[in-house]
Amino acid sequence: MDSRRIAIIVSPWFPVPPQGYGGIELMAYNLGRELSSRGHHVTIIGRQGSQGPYESLALAPESWTRQLGTRDELARENLFLYRAYETVRRRAFDVIHDNSGMNGILVAAQSRLQAPVVATLHGALSEAEGDFLNAVDRQVHLVSISRAQQALVASVEWRGMVHNAINPEEYTPITKPEEKQDYLVELARISPEKGQDVAIEIAKRLRMPLVLAGKVDYDARRYFEEKIKPNLDGQVTWREDVRGKEKAELLARARAMLFPIQWEEPFGIAMVEAMVSGTPVIAMRRGAAPEVVEPGVTGFLAEDLDGMVEAFGRIKEIDLKRCAEVATGRFGPAQMADGYVNVYERAIDDALYTAPPLS
Repeated sequence: MDSRRIAIIVSPWFPVPPQGYGGIELMAYNLGRELSSRGHHVTIIGRQGSQGPYESLALAPESWTRQLGTRDELARENLFLYRAYETVRRRAFDVIHDNSGMNGILVAAQSRLQAPVVATLHGALSEAEGDFLNAVDRQVHLVSISRAQQALVASVEWRGMVHNAINPEEYTPITKPEEKQDYLVELARISPEKGQDVAIEIAKRLRMPLVLAGKVDYDARRYFEEKIKPNLDGQVTWREDVRGKEKAELLARARAMLFPIQWEEPFGIAMVEAMVSGTPVIAMRRGAAPEVVEPGVTGFLAEDLDGMVEAFGRIKEIDLKRCAEVATGRFGPAQMADGYVNVYERAIDDALYTAPPLS
């Protein structure tokens, strides 16, 4: 691929890379850094505080993050998207990669830009959202993050599927069983769909300590107060915000990660973070978990709570060194960038092919 000018639009809420929570921003950082290392000119459009080996355009101040989850959230997001698309309209880019969600896709579909727009969907999708995507999939090149996500909206014309990635340099694998510690971990925002209450029941049955790491979702406060907080008894502990070396060590020293999702998780980057750390994942067989976890190699899949308890009894079958190596080989920045470069090139070729003749 020739050197390209690539604009990557994220959200106005978190910097790139994020300082804690911010999965989309982390994906954009890993992608932007890898593309830049290949000689492409990358511009990441997002929030104040973003930085990296590429151009950063801060179109949202840091103070806006405090309005996430309030009545002003939509207005701030719309202003950011207006600024973002006015910026890409005035600048010369070969391709625009939108990661801001449905509103960004709507703006992109109506903007009549010179450069093609590639848009990655990062969340679970409903039938109504599928109807919208089906209406705009000729104007915007839609990319999913898993086959499971695609299956939720079968009528959509997808232009590609690219799994998310992590930077393995940020993790320190522990691959000797004797260096592990006897605790389980779940790294996820606290929410009923993430199933922390199920993880607690598994830990109690196994009589093992459990660390729950993750912020409480804005709309999950009642779930936390009723289902999680009463169980924080020493055997179960909660860490609201783990990052950097603390997160790397927490994942690497765990005996296993629990991933008892109660919804159709479109990817689940936390599973990859654990596996590259040499920590097997025991996950519910839902969403993209079967695409991420290789049974017997990087973890196990289960149909229910009992199955997850039984799977832990087989955890010693996992070669921890191979677990880390396989995950690193499948979900690194190079693999993700290869996928997006392929989509970018096809989008650029399509735009050239369908461009009206010069008068």
